[in-house]
Amino acid sequence: MKDNNCAYCVQGDSLDKFGYPVGQMESGYLYIFKEQSKMGRVILAYKDHVSEIVDISDEERNQFFADVNKIAKVVHKVFAPSKVNYGMYGDTGCHLHMHIVPKYEGGDEWGSTFTMNPDKKYLKESDYEEMAKILRRDLNIEK
Repeated sequence: MKDNNCAYCVQGDSLDKFGYPVGQMESGYLYIFKEQSKMGRVILAYKDHVSEIVDISDEERNQFFADVNKIAKVVHKVFAPSKVNYGMYGDTGCHLHMHIVPKYEGGDEWGSTFTMNPDKKYLKESDYEEMAKILRRDLNIEK
């Protein structure tokens, strides 16, 4: 199921504003969150347009969290954060997704919850692609 008003479903200009495509996971699609005040922050968007984790089967939920776990292991390996935070939001964009957010001791918002941080630290497109290549390689996925 797709929603023509949803950035994750349409995957056009509205998604390009905040997400850089990495590749297809079993349960959804992985994006680099363009605002990189927390280096290595990514989003896993569920493959179908559902709003809540309760809207999918136990098997689908288990696969989603298995993918989150797989991504988190690679984030730890590649970016060496002090801690990874996880966030599931959706009251402004009702598509099931998980933010996987590396945090660094002494860094931005250490010791507190992370925020969306619009317009803080953006990279060049080539930098996003370099990050995406590393993630694709270590996750063994294709764009």
